[in-house]
Amino acid sequence: MEFQGNKLRHELKYYLHMHEYLALRHRISAAMTMDRNSVDAEGYGIRSLYFDGVHQHSLYDKNNGIFRRNKYRIRIYNGSDAKITLERKSKYGDYISKESAPLSKEEYGLILQGDPSCLSAKEHPLLKEFYVSLAHYGFRPSVIVDYTREAYVYEMGNVRVTFDKRLAAGINTVDLFDPALVLEEALSPALTIMEIKYDSFLPDGIRQIIQPQAHVRSAISKFVICREVGVKHFKD
Repeated sequence: MEFQGNKLRHELKYYLHMHEYLALRHRISAAMTMDRNSVDAEGYGIRSLYFDGVHQHSLYDKNNGIFRRNKYRIRIYNGSDAKITLERKSKYGDYISKESAPLSKEEYGLILQGDPSCLSAKEHPLLKEFYVSLAHYGFRPSVIVDYTREAYVYEMGNVRVTFDKRLAAGINTVDLFDPALVLEEALSPALTIMEIKYDSFLPDGIRQIIQPQAHVRSAISKFVICREVGVKHFKD
């Protein structure tokens, strides 16, 4: 499915308690393939720096359930600078689309310093639009979101099931590579976030394993959860 030129995917999110997570993990790992980027049985580390405008519209749009909303983030994996990616995740009701473009460590550093001029001559549409957001609409780093992702894939339907664990918010810096970064727990260790993403259909075999109807679907935003942790930290 497409909307205004963007490929759309279904995205369903659920909170799982530990016993639910362990039972589903056992069944899913027998039927699906673990993501090839996993470094061990726990998966791989994701750390993202989110950006927001001066009026905090990314935060308020999410909280107010606006039909179409976008979030920019710079993402790294396992704390490494080998792959630095700018992403824009767009939400259209129950559907999502994601665009991405590579960044160099030097470009990342300049953006963090408030100098996005290195992006002004880029040909990639996402980089050009991010430059406009930084240079003309006052977008600035907002919060660091950190977690471990255990991901499984299934070719038919382009299905991806992920378990996101140990969610934490950066509270003392907005630099993804700062060795002094302090992370504060954002979610009880007893809870895991399950996300189910697929294209036009969820195969019956996978649906029977996951049984989404048996869980309570939630409008979960790791970005919002971690923003709230940061706000609470500085109020205390």
